[in-house]
Amino acid sequence: MKKLHSLLAEKDNLLSIYFTCGYPKLEDTAKVIAALEQSGVDFIEVGLPYSDPLADGPTIQESSQKALENGINLDIIFKQLMTIHKTNQTPLVLMGYLNQMLKYGEDKFCQKVVDCGIETLIIPDLPMVEFENHYQELFDKYGLTNVFLITPHTSENRIKKIDSFTKAFIYVVASSSITGAKGEISKQQITYFERIKAMNLKSKLIIGFGISDKSTFNTACTYANGAIIGSAFIKDLGVHGVDKINNFIAPIIR
Repeated sequence: MKKLHSLLAEKDNLLSIYFTCGYPKLEDTAKVIAALEQSGVDFIEVGLPYSDPLADGPTIQESSQKALENGINLDIIFKQLMTIHKTNQTPLVLMGYLNQMLKYGEDKFCQKVVDCGIETLIIPDLPMVEFENHYQELFDKYGLTNVFLITPHTSENRIKKIDSFTKAFIYVVASSSITGAKGEISKQQITYFERIKAMNLKSKLIIGFGISDKSTFNTACTYANGAIIGSAFIKDLGVHGVDKINNFIAPIIR
């Protein structure tokens, strides 16, 4: 698998796609990853279904609920990811919530992530103080990198602190609301993107939340190194299935 850190250093206009493990069907996890890789996405955000996904909008919440109803759990997810570990060359980023890691066992969770060839985590509800006091050392032990999120309300001091901790990229949340496609990017959002870009942070910037098509992706890439599409892809996947994934991706990257 290609290293995410190398990819971030080599290329801009990076397209990442978020999907929910075990959706639409229990056994679709590996199939979705393979189809996204074949479609040419740059890296993939692997979503761990959770019963109370605080950062996710209704589309991703519904996909999580469906995956849980399908019988998905962390053991099954790790087994599914292991099946493509030796064939998949597209970097994977694992997105989940702190309580999932705590219930599974922190060391056990981290070891499973590493065994699957993943080196980057997004834990949206991981407090900075907990990262400093405990998880930074834990993640370093396993060679894992944590991705922090910033929003339009994140203070400049906190952004600079996040920048100092960042080894992969900073997730620039495009709005203060939950995830979900919202149409065009607003002037207010562009002002926010310009402000972050003007800070000249050392870290790469990837924009997410509300990125849904070629137009919003291209706009985001004007102010960052790439963007993540989530809800719009989940909607399309739910309607058209795994076999039509390239039909969604191709217009964005061509």
